[in-house]
Amino acid sequence: MTTGLFKATATLLTGSVAAHALPLVLGPALTRTYPPEAFGQFALLWAMASNIAVVGCARYEYALPLERSEPDAAHLMALCAQVLGAVILLSAGVGGALAWHHHAGLYGLLPLAVLSLAATQWLTMWATRAQRFGLLSGARLVQYGGGAVLQLLLGWWVGGMAGLFAGAVAAGLMAAMLLARPAPVGGWQKLLHTPRQTLRNMALRHRDFPLLNTPHAFMGALQDTLTLLAVTAWSGDAAAGLWAMSLRYLKAPASLLGGALSQALYPRLVQAPNAQAARQAVHHSMRALAAMALPLAAVLLLWGPDLFAWFFGPRWSAAGELARALAPYIALHFIASPLAVTTLAWKAQAWALRLAVVGQVAYFSGLLGGLALGGLTGAAWGISASMLLYFGYYFWALATWKDIPHEGRDESLA
Repeated sequence: MTTGLFKATATLLTGSVAAHALPLVLGPALTRTYPPEAFGQFALLWAMASNIAVVGCARYEYALPLERSEPDAAHLMALCAQVLGAVILLSAGVGGALAWHHHAGLYGLLPLAVLSLAATQWLTMWATRAQRFGLLSGARLVQYGGGAVLQLLLGWWVGGMAGLFAGAVAAGLMAAMLLARPAPVGGWQKLLHTPRQTLRNMALRHRDFPLLNTPHAFMGALQDTLTLLAVTAWSGDAAAGLWAMSLRYLKAPASLLGGALSQALYPRLVQAPNAQAARQAVHHSMRALAAMALPLAAVLLLWGPDLFAWFFGPRWSAAGELARALAPYIALHFIASPLAVTTLAWKAQAWALRLAVVGQVAYFSGLLGGLALGGLTGAAWGISASMLLYFGYYFWALATWKDIPHEGRDESLA
């Protein structure tokens, strides 16, 4: 099982390296093409879209690996498609209201951004179910690497927030189209004609995902949105741009390595032959992630400001100070992010939701307390300090988890 996990992770990692290397390599060009204010405006709008998109299918897409039957998987895909359609309509109303309030027509494109993000997330789980890791690798390259290239090209032509927004949306839609193969049993058009009773039965079968995991996921995304709102209200668009740029590049390793690991880990936890095998996979993943996270944090603590000023240009030097202060939090997030699929596989969404509420309180206590005491850099140190105990408990709980669904199977075989 461990060998299979490494092989799948390596396949995903191959595409992910190229996908995330392009934005990193193009970073200096992007920061010299777009000012911090444009990044701040884009980051806030994109965070809103991400907040809606993360629950675009009510998290039903994460149940796809649980469905072994192809017809049942097609029925679940139909449910996801119909829920996503309703969410797109809702986001159109939200985007229209924002466009009217801010007198900015670009907000009216919010549903397009939601579609780009939510469809990619949905179809990623469709490919994950089939363990088509090569396809997932290529889609990552299109979404992240292609997005950075488009943003740079549009920066020379369009400029401002519009260039950043259009590049990200177009790349996401292209990645979704790539992941849409092969079609479910009966083809994509048949999804629209799935009987309502079948959809209701499927919704009831996996009701824990919308009831328990949807609030958890929404609150996690809401954290980024509210953070940018607080930073913008406190210090303006430029400060929000510095904050967003810091987190964008600090979380790149988590998206690169952690994303590949989580996509490989989830189906293996679901299909683990016994509880011991599932637990060992989590322990091994945790140790491997920690071995990578700690050196990264040390580099940021020692040389963060100098690295950012050299790489992104003098007007982004303040982002390096934020990077240093956020280094402990980023290391903890790096380890925790790919392990989030563990509670899905172990049917522990209720526990994860309760813990997420505690995490939100800890995060915003550090953020707001730090802003009041030390401004933007104080907020970054506040978050790192407040999240240390939270993540420490989270890792301990996963490492010592007892109620793994496979436990009953072990006992029956004993």
